[in-house]
Amino acid sequence: MSKPVVLITGASQGIGAAIAKVFAREVRGVRLALVARNGRNLAAVARACAKPGGATGLAAGATAEIFPGDVSDEAAVAAMAAAVTKRFGAVDVLINNAGVFAGAPFAETKVAEFDRIVAANLRSAFLVTRAFVPGMLRRGRGDIFFMSSIAGLAAYPNGAAYCAAKFGVTGLAKVLRAETKGTGLRVCCVHPGATWSPSWAGSGVPPERIMPAADVARAFLDVYRLSRRTVVEEIVLRPAQGDV
Repeated sequence: MSKPVVLITGASQGIGAAIAKVFAREVRGVRLALVARNGRNLAAVARACAKPGGATGLAAGATAEIFPGDVSDEAAVAAMAAAVTKRFGAVDVLINNAGVFAGAPFAETKVAEFDRIVAANLRSAFLVTRAFVPGMLRRGRGDIFFMSSIAGLAAYPNGAAYCAAKFGVTGLAKVLRAETKGTGLRVCCVHPGATWSPSWAGSGVPPERIMPAADVARAFLDVYRLSRRTVVEEIVLRPAQGDV
C-alpha cells in the first residue's frame, strides 16, 4: 500500500517504539500516528522515525506525528481518533500495543491495581479498535494487531491481573476476527515472551535471556507485508533460551 497510515499505541518506549522505527525504516512513505501518555518520550521516538538517513536508514518520505493521551479513557480516545483522522485521514494499520505489567499474589492484588492493569491492557485495546474499525469496514480493508502475551495463553503465579487482562486481549482478537471474516480486515494477535523494555532494567535477568524489542517489531512488519490473500491469526515469540 502506498504511504499507509500506521497507528501505534504505547509507542513511547519498548516494543511500541521499535515497531514505529522498523516501519519508518522499511515502509516507503509511511505515515505514523504515535500514541502514548508520555509526550516527551513520544516526541523523541517521532524524531528518530522522521530523521532521514543516518544509522536508521530511513525509508524516503516517512512522517511521524504524536498524539499524547491515555487510551484507557473513552473521551481521550475519541479526541485522539478525531485528531488522527483530521491529520492523516483513514488509518490502514492499527497496532494495539499499549499496556502495563505488575505482578502480585492473587490474595494481595488490590482492586484498584487490578482495574488499572485491565484498563491499560484490555480496555484500551477495545476503545481504540472500536474507534477505527467502522472506517476500515466501510473501506473493506485494514490490518489490526493486538499485543497479547504468553500470559494470554497460559497462566502463571503472581499474575492474576496481568494474565486476566492478556487472556481478555486474546479473546477480544478472536471475536473481532470471527465478526470481520471476509470483510477485507486482517486481525492478528501477537504473543511475545520476555522482551527487552525499560521495565527489565535492574531486574537482574541476563540480557541474553530476553528477546530484543526489534525482533518482535520485525514480526509485525513481516505479517503486514504478506499478500492480502493470507492472514496470520496468531503468532507466538519466545526467547531462544526459554521463558524467563
